[in-house]
Amino acid sequence: MIEMIATLQPLVVGAVLIWSARVKLFSRHAAATANRSALVRLTGERRALPTYRLLGGIELTLGALLLLPPVLRLEAIAATVLAVGFLGYLGYARRVAPASSCGCLSASTAPVSGRSLARAGLLVAAGGLATLATGGWLAALAGRPVDGGAVLLVELAAVVALSPELDRAWLLPLRQLRVRLTHPLRGGSGVPLLASVQQLQLSDAYRRVAPLLRSDVREHWDDGGWRFVGHAARYQGRPVTAVFAVPLADPEPGSVRVAVVDDASGHTLLSLAGTPPAAGPHLSVVPA
Repeated sequence: MIEMIATLQPLVVGAVLIWSARVKLFSRHAAATANRSALVRLTGERRALPTYRLLGGIELTLGALLLLPPVLRLEAIAATVLAVGFLGYLGYARRVAPASSCGCLSASTAPVSGRSLARAGLLVAAGGLATLATGGWLAALAGRPVDGGAVLLVELAAVVALSPELDRAWLLPLRQLRVRLTHPLRGGSGVPLLASVQQLQLSDAYRRVAPLLRSDVREHWDDGGWRFVGHAARYQGRPVTAVFAVPLADPEPGSVRVAVVDDASGHTLLSLAGTPPAAGPHLSVVPA
């Protein structure tokens, strides 16, 4: 099994390199991508794009050599060295230019993250395994198509999952599907969250603390006939959470309560229109 996995690694690494080269050599956004990367810090702004293109040429050449038979051990060693270089560059970028874009597999803006480093580490491991290959990947697939296909599917899925710049292609659609299936604007009580938000926004309690708010709804939960809605806020120069208590059975805005809770201590700093009931396990509302 290990021999088959090792034999398939040139295909995995070669495919990833060619995909990466496509972005660097043929994307109309290559110049902008290069200028958003840490290459600007490493080589200077004038040399960032030529360096980016050169790297793409190296990736395309090496990727093609890995895909075309026969696969030589020297090619696998070169791919491993290149992957180690990627890992070192990404570590450098994360340290000296954390806001810079990776520019690896897509022109989309995506800062270097732990996922990017893990992907580079995966390519290092794949390249190292490729040096152990004893045959061609095409013969390995032909001999064990089901096992080989499963290995390729798992590895390529891991590469995609570890690529933040590709999230728009797969993760965002999954999140949209989850929203359609779970209807997050409807709480367990059957009262839509939007209705509770509209009720609290019409309340005197909301108008009095509105200047303190710094976010939209950050979290919400139902407990004991009340819906608690939390907003990030600032009060007297400190980060706090404004917790609104909206009764589920009373639609009147006048029944809404609010407490301003210190994020650090969990103590209530301000309570308007009465004291809300206990806020359940999410936030600790303690009278000041």
